[in-house]
Amino acid sequence: MTFHHIYRLRPLVLLIAATLAVQGCNDSSGEMPRQATRAPAEQGGYAAVRVQHQLGTTLIEHVPQRVVALDMNEVDFLDQLGVPVAGMPKDFVPHFLARYKDAPGVEDLGAIVQPNLERVHGARPDLILITSLQASHYGELSDMAPTLHFDVDYRDSEARHIGVIRAHLLTLGQIFGKQSLAQQKVAELDAKVEQARAITRERPEKALVVLHNNGAYSAFGVHSRYGFVFNDLGVKPAGPTTATGLHGQPVSSEFIQQANPDIIYVVDRTAVMEGRPVMDARSMGNPLLRQTNAWKNGRVIFVDAQAWYVTGASPTSLKLLIDDVLKGYQG
Repeated sequence: MTFHHIYRLRPLVLLIAATLAVQGCNDSSGEMPRQATRAPAEQGGYAAVRVQHQLGTTLIEHVPQRVVALDMNEVDFLDQLGVPVAGMPKDFVPHFLARYKDAPGVEDLGAIVQPNLERVHGARPDLILITSLQASHYGELSDMAPTLHFDVDYRDSEARHIGVIRAHLLTLGQIFGKQSLAQQKVAELDAKVEQARAITRERPEKALVVLHNNGAYSAFGVHSRYGFVFNDLGVKPAGPTTATGLHGQPVSSEFIQQANPDIIYVVDRTAVMEGRPVMDARSMGNPLLRQTNAWKNGRVIFVDAQAWYVTGASPTSLKLLIDDVLKGYQG
């Protein structure tokens, strides 16, 4: 049984993949997420699935048996659908996927942003799942096995973040013959999003998402990796409205104080990178922050950094993220 991979790489996409491999593809268009389609031919009762994505078109001709996932979001998708993982990077494994960290049957494929291609090849995959973080390796990976790109935008999630996640769930459900389970997971995600919107819809509070990195703070607005918090979940922004890039717009504590948010969500990147506990109010004892409405009203939320920073585009991470968002409206 063989796989056939169809390449339709436009020069611009190649350039983006090469230059933004570690930063994510910046697709800020309003187009709808791409859908998988059934190919006419069937082999052994399996209708081949053809998937269009930002890097080309992938044809899958039978149910994959050895799936490699090079991004933690993809590992969570497989986990949610009950699909075994043959290999994955193990440098930053979030707590909700911790059972894969030392699982002997799951190959360690190096780092998320720099996977070990020799190990990937050695895992004998028949399907490889990637995001923009591994896009520069698309050609080499495609020579090993059909490679499917998850079109999530890590730079600007304002327009279609939830839609892309929904579509990817359904596509994977189609590939693995788990359509009913995938539809169930989509319904659960939709219900969780609506739970958030039902609370934020009539609330006047304005919120700021900040990333902590070794004592420095960056703000994320509507056009950022956390844009969906405002657009899809209905949180009203107190921060910048211009594009802020992958790691946010560097700001001083004075900026945070002037914005005077009613809610502050703190993503502790340093805790993720150094493998230590997330900071708390005592370790964030900044006198200017103490003057904000958020601080005075006890609405500085130290979020699940592994869900917000390492993932943030998968079923489990979104549920955890939404739970964190709703904490800002309690009390």
